[in-house]
Amino acid sequence: MKKIILASASPRRRELLTTAGVEFEVLVSEADETVPEGTAPKDAAMMTAEKKALAVAEKCTDRVVIGADTIVVIDDKILGKPKDEADAKEMLRTLSGREHEVITGVCITDGEKTEKFAQVSKVRFYELTDEEIAAYVATKECDDKAGSYGIQGKGCVLVEGIEGDYFNIVGLPVAATVRVLRRFI
Repeated sequence: MKKIILASASPRRRELLTTAGVEFEVLVSEADETVPEGTAPKDAAMMTAEKKALAVAEKCTDRVVIGADTIVVIDDKILGKPKDEADAKEMLRTLSGREHEVITGVCITDGEKTEKFAQVSKVRFYELTDEEIAAYVATKECDDKAGSYGIQGKGCVLVEGIEGDYFNIVGLPVAATVRVLRRFI
């Protein structure tokens, strides 16, 4: 059985794979994550996941590598990680009272064969007051999260409902990932 590498620094992805019973090592990818302007959000997530996986696979030719990238999309605009507090507040104001998509692109490769896919989940936020937004941003939980929130943490109080895979919103559609992974090991 081939060893598995997760090409991600995300503690959430590590936790999800561990919970699913997958044994793996972590080797963080240093791939350039920029995508051409105008790339469709789903394609952008898969493209970045593929860049991460292939960059690590070059160094570890005898392993199966999982790369992933999660983005938040509203009005066809990708919301990345906030640059600062003001950016985080603006993103949360944009999401307030509205539905948005969370897309995770996943790429699995063994250096010879590569498969990639994207999972889409929908999240609806409550109407948020400026005070609620400021209080959440003050927790610093939003600092390293696409869209400036984490559903698995304090950000859960912002969410009115979801449609789709909850784990995808956390950062990895773990069931779908394991199903594809089985074809490699």
